[in-house]
Amino acid sequence: MNKTPSEARAWAEDLAERLSPGDAELAVMAPAIALPALAAHLPAGVSVGAQDLSAHESGAYTGEISAAMLVDVGTRYAVVGHSERREYHGESDAVVAAKARQAQQNGITPIVCVGEGLDVRERGEQVPYTLTQLAGSLEGVGEDVVVAYEPVWAIGTGKTATADDAEELASAIREALRERYGNAAEEVRVLYGGSVKPDNIAAICAKPNVNGALVGGASLKVPDVLGMNDALK
Repeated sequence: MNKTPSEARAWAEDLAERLSPGDAELAVMAPAIALPALAAHLPAGVSVGAQDLSAHESGAYTGEISAAMLVDVGTRYAVVGHSERREYHGESDAVVAAKARQAQQNGITPIVCVGEGLDVRERGEQVPYTLTQLAGSLEGVGEDVVVAYEPVWAIGTGKTATADDAEELASAIREALRERYGNAAEEVRVLYGGSVKPDNIAAICAKPNVNGALVGGASLKVPDVLGMNDALK
């Protein structure tokens, strides 16, 4: 919940002036109210995505944003099941799966977030916990999906899982995706999210099962975005 629509437009214009093409695909996940401005002013090739969407197609759901509304303003991706939605809004795996299905039914690729808290990590149960969460969050969801592993203890804390930590879970997630989707699982991108910065993104994304990053606070400043993009060239 950062930046007004006018601030988002200025951020996008600044990025458009300074971004040089790289090897990474970039997409900006923003509050729904800022998506039209971003779609109009982001550099060519940079996609827009929503931070959430409704599990319902339409109707008397005051305050909700439907997938069709997002498609109408050029949205390509939608984050579902972010740890903050799970924690602060009580979203269950079943709700996350319903949102992911709704996204897919409208041509939006869902970015399904999973990951453990510090208590789970300290018990050494991060793999089974995350895979159980993943299974519930992908119920009825097709293979046109992105999975983001975000260890909750590393979000906004300054703590970062090591590249090996990220690969441990990404590898387990990849195997679970193979069991669910077969050969199509090789095309599913698995992202890491949790205090990603210009100085650590390359090492994390160099791991064989990590295909990118779900960036939080570092995305708010254009120089940091440029630094991360350059680090992946």
